[in-house]
Amino acid sequence: MFEFYSAELNKLKSASHIRNIENFEKKDEKYIYINGKRLINLSSNNYLGFADNPQIIKEFMDFSEGKYSLGSASARLLTGTLPVYRELETLISEMFNKDAALIFNSGYHANVGINSSIAGKGDVIFSDKLNHASIIDGMRLSQGKFFRYPHNNMNALETLLIRERKNFNNAIIVSESVFSMDGDIADLIKLVELKEKYNCILILDEAHAFGVFGTKGLGVTETLGITDKVDLIIGTFGKAIGSMGAFATGNKILIDYLINKARSFIFSTALPPINIAFSKWIIENKLPYTFEKRMNMLTIGQKAGSQSHIVPVIIGGNKETIDTCNILFHNGYFTLPIRPPTVPDGTSRLRLSLTTEINEKELFDAISLAKQTK
Repeated sequence: MFEFYSAELNKLKSASHIRNIENFEKKDEKYIYINGKRLINLSSNNYLGFADNPQIIKEFMDFSEGKYSLGSASARLLTGTLPVYRELETLISEMFNKDAALIFNSGYHANVGINSSIAGKGDVIFSDKLNHASIIDGMRLSQGKFFRYPHNNMNALETLLIRERKNFNNAIIVSESVFSMDGDIADLIKLVELKEKYNCILILDEAHAFGVFGTKGLGVTETLGITDKVDLIIGTFGKAIGSMGAFATGNKILIDYLINKARSFIFSTALPPINIAFSKWIIENKLPYTFEKRMNMLTIGQKAGSQSHIVPVIIGGNKETIDTCNILFHNGYFTLPIRPPTVPDGTSRLRLSLTTEINEKELFDAISLAKQTK
């Protein structure tokens, strides 16, 4: 009965492609602990060290004083919306100077729900080829047509727009700002220019930039001064903020449309109120005081040749990448192999993810060690 699935798993094993769930004893702002061994964690999205921080947890619990429950027990459109949800959505929309905001349960929920609903029959999406899997899955579920342009190639995107835009009603351009596996940054100025020139809606996923880039931590759009030019900005609370969930903020018509059309929002039990309250508390009480640490983290990443705090070290083969991770493990570093389909074939890599707790020497020692094994 299960022969097919067993055979597929064996194929993955033979190609050094099998995935397993790791078991950890505990984590903190910088380290991860496995079988009594303490390792510098280079595979975390805990960019500002807020998650797993005992002092921050204690401060929040003292602040909240048991006011927030551990479960919502309902979808937002039923009985799952308490005042704190609206308060966080208002806070986000005001920070970005947008009309409205909507909380999703995760970045995956946001991208699947938005991209599957925003394009209907007769509509089209133009998507960067290296956009996250959640964006790709959302497009596949939509009733619209989609085209994927070569990564960050604005000439190729414009050629597509010239050829295809006239054939559709609504047109959407969607991109990440900081790309999650390469750490590079999209040409956002050009994307805005093309959106305006060809009458498109621009959706930007700032998941890895929110809480990191910009004076206020709003993302790359803040750094470039183009927040008002982007129709829908997506961010996450599960990375730099150290909490859980995601948001979309933009034009009220688009937000109202998502409330009524995005199935991942409509048919999901709302996040626990305590997570919503924690996200709001972090944004109001901790994020404003992180500017210098964030800029230092970005500077370290740039010194390593990246445009951001995500530093890829491309190894190539699956087995070689796994072997490199094992060598790093035995030298005190924890990093996981990134393999297809997450990245293209032949580009398996280490994705070294900085936090504000990791210093320049630690990063460069890890890179040097990884390159010696290639």
